[in-house]
Amino acid sequence: MTDFAPLQALGPIAPARVPGNTPWTPHLDHYLAHYQLAPLLTDHVGLHVGYLDARGFRLWTQVWSPTTPRGTAFVVHGYFDHLGLYRHLLDRLLSEGWRVVLWDLPGHGLSSGERATIDDFDDYGECLVALQSQLDDQGLIPKPWVGIGQSTGAAILATDALRNGQTSEWHGLALLAPLVRPLGWPQSSWLHRLASPFITTLPRKYRPNSSDSDFTAFLREADPLQADYLTLTWVSAMRRWMPQLIALPESELPVLILQGEQDLTVDWAWNLEVMTRKFPCAQVHRHPEARHHLVNEAEPIRQILFNELSRFLDQLVPNDIERPGT
Repeated sequence: MTDFAPLQALGPIAPARVPGNTPWTPHLDHYLAHYQLAPLLTDHVGLHVGYLDARGFRLWTQVWSPTTPRGTAFVVHGYFDHLGLYRHLLDRLLSEGWRVVLWDLPGHGLSSGERATIDDFDDYGECLVALQSQLDDQGLIPKPWVGIGQSTGAAILATDALRNGQTSEWHGLALLAPLVRPLGWPQSSWLHRLASPFITTLPRKYRPNSSDSDFTAFLREADPLQADYLTLTWVSAMRRWMPQLIALPESELPVLILQGEQDLTVDWAWNLEVMTRKFPCAQVHRHPEARHHLVNEAEPIRQILFNELSRFLDQLVPNDIERPGT
């Protein structure tokens, strides 16, 4: 099995393409190749890579940039995910002129922290704020800022925007299959209450969360950064977070919600009701065949969803770059 642990010895985030620069190692070459990110690193795209310290965690962070960025897109992944799985979205955003910040959540990918868990969902939000502050100090994240989150990542971004209200620095958010509660929560919440005093983890069940069979096979068979268990500490943190989100005041922020109607991971119909109350200006696009992992759906579905995302971002920040086929 591929081992990317040597990358955890890298230092603070720094330019990766400068000759002789410390971050550039054979291990980084292998990592970029394994997750098919290497082809995106062209003569017209720069990369900063390394770690940022935030709230007691070391966060594996990458900043990808075209020559003249139109703004910065922060991509926040979902539970069990890591940034290496987001090449399709990264490719689209780079092609449209966005500087892109990706980072592994605590307990995920190459970031520090107990695997697949968090004590409090606020830790995620505080890590995001600390990451933005440090990157801003380095002049790496030109405005406007947009946030794009998948599932738990969407929950993190939505919470941040709602808590900050009119002082939020977000220009807009795209929430992909946003988490508020998982599918079957009314029943499973009782099981969680009964089981949590006695057990700490449950074996992960790999259900197809995308109609792209190659992607789902890769998760099961070829991704060494996947956790094989669900932690009840994470479920407890989610349980405490849900009523906090629901109690927050609504926001007029421009928001796009993309949702698959074959999603068997989150309680999507209930979640959409909550999110559209919180963001009354939200545009909602539902796809009848899409499942949960929208950034890695089968190509025909993914292109429809990404085209909706592109239109939304163009409404926020007009794009002078002509896309192929337009």
